[in-house]
Amino acid sequence: MKMDKWLLTLVFGLLTLGGCSARVVTVSPGPLIRVEGQPVSIRCDVKEYSGPREQDFEWMTSREASGTRTKIISTFDASYSHPSISKRVASGDISVVRLKDNEVELKIAEVKSQDAGLYWCQTPSTDSVISGNYEAQVQLIVIPNTLSVSPQTPPQEVPEGSEITLSCNVTRALTHPTYLSVSWSLKNGATTEEILTFGPQGDVVTGAKFARRYADGGIRLVPGRNGVFELVISRVTTSDGGTYECNGTEWTHENGGKWIKIVENAKEMGTVKVIPTGQSLSVKASSSSSPSSTSQLLSPGDTLTLLCSVTADNLQALALEVTWLAGERDIVTMERSGVVISNTSSSGAQGKRGEASLERTGAGEYRLGVKGVSAEEGGEYTCRVRAFIDKGGRSEGGGRRWHMASEKKSSPVTVKVSQIKPSYTVNLEPVLNPQMTAEPTELACHVTNITHLPLGGRLGVTWEHTTLPGIGDDPQTSHRIGSLDGNGNLLPGSMYSDRLKSGAMSLTRVQPNTFKLRILRTQEIDMGQYVCTVSAWSVSSQGDMVETTEYNSSPTTVRWDTKRPTLNVVAKRIREASVGGATFEMSCTVTTENLGEAGYSVLIQSQESLESNVRTIMTLSPDNVLQHGGATDPNRRDSLVLTKSGPAEFRFRLAGVQLSDRGYYWCDITAWTKQQPGQTWTKATSAESNKVRIDFQENGPSFSIAIQSDDTSVYPSKTAKMECSLSVSGSSPKTDDLAYEVRWFFTRLRGGQTTTQVASVDRFGIVKAEIRNSSSEISIERIDTHTYLMNIFGTQDGDSGEYYCVATPWYLSASTGAWTQAGELTSSRIFLTVQFAVWDSLQLPLLYGAAASLGVGLFSLVLGLVCAQCCCRNTTHTPRSRNKLMDLEMD
Repeated sequence: MKMDKWLLTLVFGLLTLGGCSARVVTVSPGPLIRVEGQPVSIRCDVKEYSGPREQDFEWMTSREASGTRTKIISTFDASYSHPSISKRVASGDISVVRLKDNEVELKIAEVKSQDAGLYWCQTPSTDSVISGNYEAQVQLIVIPNTLSVSPQTPPQEVPEGSEITLSCNVTRALTHPTYLSVSWSLKNGATTEEILTFGPQGDVVTGAKFARRYADGGIRLVPGRNGVFELVISRVTTSDGGTYECNGTEWTHENGGKWIKIVENAKEMGTVKVIPTGQSLSVKASSSSSPSSTSQLLSPGDTLTLLCSVTADNLQALALEVTWLAGERDIVTMERSGVVISNTSSSGAQGKRGEASLERTGAGEYRLGVKGVSAEEGGEYTCRVRAFIDKGGRSEGGGRRWHMASEKKSSPVTVKVSQIKPSYTVNLEPVLNPQMTAEPTELACHVTNITHLPLGGRLGVTWEHTTLPGIGDDPQTSHRIGSLDGNGNLLPGSMYSDRLKSGAMSLTRVQPNTFKLRILRTQEIDMGQYVCTVSAWSVSSQGDMVETTEYNSSPTTVRWDTKRPTLNVVAKRIREASVGGATFEMSCTVTTENLGEAGYSVLIQSQESLESNVRTIMTLSPDNVLQHGGATDPNRRDSLVLTKSGPAEFRFRLAGVQLSDRGYYWCDITAWTKQQPGQTWTKATSAESNKVRIDFQENGPSFSIAIQSDDTSVYPSKTAKMECSLSVSGSSPKTDDLAYEVRWFFTRLRGGQTTTQVASVDRFGIVKAEIRNSSSEISIERIDTHTYLMNIFGTQDGDSGEYYCVATPWYLSASTGAWTQAGELTSSRIFLTVQFAVWDSLQLPLLYGAAASLGVGLFSLVLGLVCAQCCCRNTTHTPRSRNKLMDLEMD
């Protein structure tokens, strides 16, 4: 029993293994339903085979399963086709296309009804063992082409905003289970866009451009009976114009679950032109009293009534926004929703409610009403209409989506409002008339005999100035100083803006009918003729102040005899610089005539001679800002001082004068004036002082040198000291401005000519000792500014001889500011004696002799003892008796 079960398992495994490697040939799942005259493709592939990768295929067909098979085509045998089919193969109507090494496709370009039947795909065996299936079959059903597409021609022209109905009848004879779909497309030039497709499963697919409109209800599909389908496009725009096409498609659903298009038929429905709203939109504005009139005459206080008529081919599909304009300013607007908005006035003030109204009186009829008009309401009135089309759906904000189709304006209607202008008289008189520069000026402009000034009316003023001939750049042009409008706002002129803002000049209304112009410090340029122009202002219906009329005064002349300011500057020497390094100081005193309060700028200038170039040393501005000129050495700026020592006096000081400072010095002073504090300075006049000279000769200091020693005789190994002292006479420099180079020389013989330099110290304090054949050492130290000490440590006999020092002074010249080398100085000579000490010289020899004698004596004693022991001893030893020994000891 167990053996049988084992054999059964083995057989099943072998069968399974063999089945996994068996050849499998498959074709397209069938039956295949195709339409006569349409192309047909049948695929065939082989798997689980052995042998070469590229497999060959053969196709055969038969009307019935048991009928005779007719050879169609082969991938490896060109003469494989049956004679009844060979012509179609040769013409390409029937062909086989290799898709992969193991897959091909049989293609029939135009299938015929006699092509219906069973089709076999065979693969010749390349397997080492025949296993599996080597052919597969599929049924091909060929049905007649009964698909019919009959579109209804749409209207050639439709107005923008209306709707288009595209009707299309798609039918076919139902002999086999096939399905239909219908689609619409729009062609504009070379571009075709899909609108909507219905079917074959009853689903709806929209084109990318029309998806939102379909979702918003702008495109609707209305299926009818007997194959009639209608596509309704509502709220059309100009982009919807073009050629429409209807496409009917017949489908089959194969066993593989795929939908296969077997035939389609497209028909052009017709060309539709969308007429833009702007072509038919018409806007007309007229007077309510006379619709044909384009002008209207009113009196102040009347009510203005104007009509706006709107016509369009698609008026019912349009939402209108109507606005009335006075000139370029919006008065009132009725929005699409019917809400009326009264817009702001030209001055920015909110218009009064009820003064301007707008209402709809009928389809496309709108009426404007303005109550209580004044002269300011006169002008041209225009009706502006914006036509919108509802695009359907909602915007991101939640509101409806609108498309502005067109905007148009009517021809203007001229409205005139008659009015009696105010009348008055303007007089200009001087209150303060200046007699000289910098005095105040005051002019008063009086308004009298005022009539017809409306209630709430006000007066404004404009001041103008014309300079006298010969004063200013353009004496013939009048310049506006500034004005006060009806609201009292100050509007300064461009030339006088700074003076008005700073308060140097003012425009005021001191009474309702009196205006004043004040100038605090009148300048020469202010002389000339002055005119005041008084304007009348009234309140418009929108609450704005509007100028109605203006009158000018007679010109008034402001002038005086001008006296030019003069300036006199005197320079005098305060401190004389007679030698280099001294301090020079001078003062400059200013006296003026015909000049009031002023500020001064000072330039300190100099020149080497009266013919040489002028150099600027220092400057001092009217605001006491000090600056150094280009001729100033940056290293000497601390030596220069320029101060204001009095209301009209300035002092200049130069410390540490040098030869390069010799020359002439003077002050160049300019007087400046101001209208008032905070304003910029204005130049009045300038003058130069007399010249003050700096002249001195350079006399440098005188130097002397001496050498001395406290002890000119020393013992050996002792220290010898020598001082080299220098002294200064004349103009003595400062300690930091003086240095010396000192050298020491030595000769062995008194008055000898052969000298040797033993040491030196330069002016920077660096000591240098020369190489000597002696065991003594030399050092140099500076005791004070003018004294140097040389030390000889451990003197020897070779250090005896004459010594002297040579010094070269260096000093910082106060005249030139540079280090100057004075003449070389040589001191007198002193003789240094190193004495010979007898006892000191004998101490060592005596010590050495005593030590040697002692050593020789000790050596002789030791040597005698050694010889006595070695040479006088008996060779035979005779022992003695103890008794003899004792006797001997007794003896």
